[in-house]
Amino acid sequence: MTVTFTLDGKTVTAETGQTIWEVANGRGLVIPHLCHKPAPGYRPDGNCRACMVEVAGERTLVASCIREVTDGMVVSTASARATRARNAVIELLRADQPVQADSPDQNSHFWDIAGHGTSRYPATPQARSVDASHIAITLNPDACIACGLCVRACREVQVNDVIGMGGRGRDALPVFDLADPLGDSSCVACGECVQACPTGALMPAAQLDAQGRGTSAVDRVEKSICPFCGVGCQVSVQIKGDKVVAVEGINGPANEGRLCVKGRFGFDYIHHPHRLTVPLIRRAGMPKGLNVDPANWSDTFREATWSEALDAAAGGLSRLRASHGGRAVAGFGSAKCTNEEAYLFQRLIRQGFGHNNVDHCTRLCHASSVAALLENIGSAAVTATFNEIENADCAIVIGANPVENHPVAASFFKQFARRSGKLIVMDPRGQALARHATHMLQFRPSADVALLNALLHVIVTEGLAATDYIARMTEGWDALAAHIAPFSPEAMSPICGIAPDTLRAVARDFAGAKAGMIFWGMGVSQHVHGTDIARALINLALACGHVGRPGTGLHPLRGQNNVQGASDAGLVPMFLPDYQSVTDPIARARAEAVWGSAIAPDKGLTVTEILDAAHAGQVRGMYILGENPAMSDPDLHHARAALAGLDHLVVQDIFLTETANYADVILPAAALYEKTGTVTNTNRQVQMARAAVPPPGQARADWAVLVDLGQRLGISWDFTDPAQVYAEMAGLMPSLDHITWDRLEHVGAVTYPSSGPEDAGQPVVFGSHFPRSGGRARFAPVTPLPPDEAPDATYPMILTTGRQLEHWHTGTMTRRSHVLDGVEPEANCSLHPETLARLGVAAGAAVRLTTRRGSVVLMARADRAVAQDMVFLPFAYVEAAANLLTNPALDPDGKIPEFKFAAVRVEAVSDALAAE
Repeated sequence: MTVTFTLDGKTVTAETGQTIWEVANGRGLVIPHLCHKPAPGYRPDGNCRACMVEVAGERTLVASCIREVTDGMVVSTASARATRARNAVIELLRADQPVQADSPDQNSHFWDIAGHGTSRYPATPQARSVDASHIAITLNPDACIACGLCVRACREVQVNDVIGMGGRGRDALPVFDLADPLGDSSCVACGECVQACPTGALMPAAQLDAQGRGTSAVDRVEKSICPFCGVGCQVSVQIKGDKVVAVEGINGPANEGRLCVKGRFGFDYIHHPHRLTVPLIRRAGMPKGLNVDPANWSDTFREATWSEALDAAAGGLSRLRASHGGRAVAGFGSAKCTNEEAYLFQRLIRQGFGHNNVDHCTRLCHASSVAALLENIGSAAVTATFNEIENADCAIVIGANPVENHPVAASFFKQFARRSGKLIVMDPRGQALARHATHMLQFRPSADVALLNALLHVIVTEGLAATDYIARMTEGWDALAAHIAPFSPEAMSPICGIAPDTLRAVARDFAGAKAGMIFWGMGVSQHVHGTDIARALINLALACGHVGRPGTGLHPLRGQNNVQGASDAGLVPMFLPDYQSVTDPIARARAEAVWGSAIAPDKGLTVTEILDAAHAGQVRGMYILGENPAMSDPDLHHARAALAGLDHLVVQDIFLTETANYADVILPAAALYEKTGTVTNTNRQVQMARAAVPPPGQARADWAVLVDLGQRLGISWDFTDPAQVYAEMAGLMPSLDHITWDRLEHVGAVTYPSSGPEDAGQPVVFGSHFPRSGGRARFAPVTPLPPDEAPDATYPMILTTGRQLEHWHTGTMTRRSHVLDGVEPEANCSLHPETLARLGVAAGAAVRLTTRRGSVVLMARADRAVAQDMVFLPFAYVEAAANLLTNPALDPDGKIPEFKFAAVRVEAVSDALAAE
């Protein structure tokens, strides 16, 4: 519906519900605002009175940010009365501000509005203490105008509930938790308050001098994509000279302006002195091992020209190809690189060496999810974006900790719960999302299938299934319904540790929802039965008809920033681009016609299988781009020995990683903020990442290095721009139809599939049919299976691994960020306080963790979220590498290791030393 009114003498039509400020701003008028932030997620508040306008016939002025327009209204935005009132507000606020030259942000939004005039009112600064207790954020209360934006940013947008307003009148100011110092509070440093603050009262600490003065002014900005998790936040990279000095969130389709601590404060790794800036070649006779200091590599490696290094890299690989056949060389690509680089890498291995032994980190995160999705619904990608939770009324989050691993996605989940959506969290470890949940099911590790089958049993036996949907869209229901008969909540409760009544309540809530979603993470996929767990989740969604409609869907939350895109582009051993099987002659012929050479018809080896083949002497050389298997593979003793035994290893990366310690040739690469290309996030959103700053020294974009290396390996490549690579790739990928490079440069993001050049893409898919034979999804009955190894008298506890909020995967990037490493500088593990007491270990003391594969010593934290028979171990710390302990047993379908379950012994360090 629309309304018609008069705005500054002109007749205007607007949508019902729009405010005067929104309509005026959309027509180029400028009405000042301080407490209002015109961004998604922010509600107008009207408390600062800086946006007052005059409405004919009304006694008082009105706040334009909260006053909705009505038919016949006559508004004057620049009347003498309104202008005078607004100016008075600004003058009064200016009187309490530090002078602009001493302001924490001399170029803040406030100063843009206030201009360069003076105030008629006497200056009354209070000289309150600056809170500089946090490594990332500083609060200068003298610059605070009590607008409340930081409170709304924290409570309503990010839903972290840390900031409130304390004090009254002119003593009002933001407080953290119970008026704690910011550095001691529960603040997670998402920085939403910093981005929202109009005065600089809350500022990035790094942008302030010793006197607390600073500026947000920069030389230029560039739009790009956050380089960390799979959420794919769009960012504004703030640049001075050739240095990134800040990063802010912008209104991308996934993040709507939000960021987390990594995205906002973790950017400075690209300027770390450890960056590789020149090609390196190993000195003759230098042994291979974890023996190279990344700050002092000259004893082990020597500098080389690009030409020399590329000749050495290609020459070594070519000699192995000539003497032992192409299968003597294998490749690991990267989910941190662009789609174009992933495409070129898999093409280089397939075309240059005649086989499909090429893989990347999807094998270590969601390979089992992909296997189950392809098998049962016909597509490897999510069926709905995570933002669709706004249209849901029930959502399950299982085996995922989005508050730490996908914090921006988690903000939408928390908003959903605040709107009274039923949030069901299932995880063996407690987590921050639990406090927002209707149900928190902290089940026994590795009992996922038992739990999910119990839910299905309730749905079947109580007649809760979506029978019309099942009949129209699925196959195999009768077999599933018969299979599920023994798995009652009473029978499964002793296995999963959840009371039958709770299982029944959860099943009823999910089945009874009008629209339900299921989200899962690597707590589902990183098991020897991970594919079965994913199958059970698909069964649950299909049984309730929760696929293909707004607010419904299956969504495995992707780990790395481009793991979806790299998989789509064919960087996996069994599929060509767009998940076309390498065993399909039609798919091979299509790619062969473009590449001009034959493609091997057999599936290749996976990440772990390649390293096994290296141990066996079958793989003698490798090309590793942006991966760190010396930290990320299970049973690291085995992985590192495989790398050390290679005849020739080429590593291309931005740092001298643990894997690069074993290299014969190291090629310095550009980070994501230093190159242009496309990436695809967990939502299927193809987005344009743009070069913000040049790479350091002689480092080059990965795609350009790949082209040069490919030419030396005999591949006739003439690509001179990533746009050319994208065009070839998109020609082989029907999923990218209508998504051109030029379009992405213009609009920044398009969700696949897109039905036409103007269609922004489909957030929800499979409403009418599934991409399987017959168009139907398939139910897949599954039976609970035990983990590969169980606790016993020698190893009585359960080890599980994962990420922390501040650190990313193997720590290569985040441990070189000032803020992120400053918050979490030390290797640590988490145990229940009663477990620590039983061991006689104080929180903060050292413990030794030992499995059948290895042992590490590190600091122990007390955490009641961890079950008493478990220990949680982050895997970002090389000095206590979690994967020295993890079990390399594989899921038979996804070929993914069992990272989430290993039998472990935990000892006080003093006891362990005494035993030795």
